[in-house]
Amino acid sequence: MFTFKKCKTLHQLITTITHSIHSHITSHPLIFIFIFSIFLIQILILCSRSPPPAPKLLPPPSDNKCNDGKIYVYNLPTMFNSDLIDPCDDLDPWHWQCGVATNGGYGVTATELAGTIPASLTPAWHRTNQFSSEIIFHNRIMKHKCRTMEAESATVFYIPFYGGLAVGKYLFSDSTPESRDFHAMKLIQWVQKQSYWKKFNGSDHVIVLGRITWDFRRLTDPEQKWGSTFLNMPEMQKVTRLVIERAPDDDNDIGIPYPTGFHPRSKADTDTWQDFVRSYNRTSLFTFVGAARDDVGDDIRGLLLRKCVNESSCRVVDCAVTRCANGSLEIMEALLGSEFCLQPRGDSFTRRSVFDCMIAGAIPVLFWNRTMYDQYEWYLPKEAESYSVFIDHVDVSEGRKSVKAVLESYSKDEVRKMRETVIGIIPKIVYSDENDSNRRMNDAFEIAIDGVLKRFKAEREQVWEELVGK
Repeated sequence: MFTFKKCKTLHQLITTITHSIHSHITSHPLIFIFIFSIFLIQILILCSRSPPPAPKLLPPPSDNKCNDGKIYVYNLPTMFNSDLIDPCDDLDPWHWQCGVATNGGYGVTATELAGTIPASLTPAWHRTNQFSSEIIFHNRIMKHKCRTMEAESATVFYIPFYGGLAVGKYLFSDSTPESRDFHAMKLIQWVQKQSYWKKFNGSDHVIVLGRITWDFRRLTDPEQKWGSTFLNMPEMQKVTRLVIERAPDDDNDIGIPYPTGFHPRSKADTDTWQDFVRSYNRTSLFTFVGAARDDVGDDIRGLLLRKCVNESSCRVVDCAVTRCANGSLEIMEALLGSEFCLQPRGDSFTRRSVFDCMIAGAIPVLFWNRTMYDQYEWYLPKEAESYSVFIDHVDVSEGRKSVKAVLESYSKDEVRKMRETVIGIIPKIVYSDENDSNRRMNDAFEIAIDGVLKRFKAEREQVWEELVGK
């Protein structure tokens, strides 16, 4: 009597049946009402047992899914970022050719390396300022797959404040504490007015700082004039900070690699470079790149420098003589030609040179735990001995251990295995070229952003579990 191609919705069924019996209901009302009731019951039973209609075809899953959340970028007044780049000749006393501001923070191409590195990789090497991570992250986040233009859908709020550049303008001049805190204070005033800040007092906010954490933790002692008090301000206590050197007792500080000169444009660039450093003929046991610092307490740089100069198996690049800022051909050749590279602390515990060393395929020799082991947990293997050598600085300064003897105790096979681990780390500690749309590399930037998103997601889930548990 009635035929249906498929069961859709109850409304469609009733409409179809009604239309079908409309012409008959006036002549036999009781019969058709009875038949209608019986048939409707059968249809309802059929629909309840039938599978739901097939969903509309959706695009296949892609890498653009943001399962851990999305990032909203605040549109800050330009005084907090772009205005700090111009002029850029007042950021430090070494006149690094404004490399911090050029090419999205990557700097100009390092043409002087041509002839030493593979020709195909020359465009991937730059004179990158070690304090340029604020600009690099800002440019990359603006293009990130998980950036959202709708603040209400965000789980992370990024504050694109160039705090390192702001304080850097005053570090090497006779400035007042007020001038060093000026931009930080103004930023706090601005962000406190934002509705999304007020919800959780900044606990779902993140900021990138291009200098070490200690440059933002000026002590209250009037004699302490270095840096700003930005990270000591009460309003910043819940904000997550990505910094090139973290405070070991502050869980809101997350260590990220120093920017180096290598910015691969693709995975192929990285593979080519890894093959290059793996097969390079290393003729020296170890190298030291740096200068003596007699004004730094417990400094062994001068001691290492003197021993290295007098040792035929060691290569020296004395930065008191050679200009070492942003890398150089001499530094590159020394690192490529050595099995190990000595990494004593500098002005602080961390050094960009550690990352230059590893990217060149040399094995870092550390003298303080805080130089790497307590800093970059998202990037390095837990087994420190798999990629580095540790010699306590006290043992060296007091003559209980010889650096050369320790390094010579490693067999060729042990050195080869350690180098292979170092080479495997390279993709994680470089910042790939921002023009690479393929994004096949899980580079330092991607690891940092993924880590922040996962961190915030885990915190939300923990809060939810606690609420449900109650």
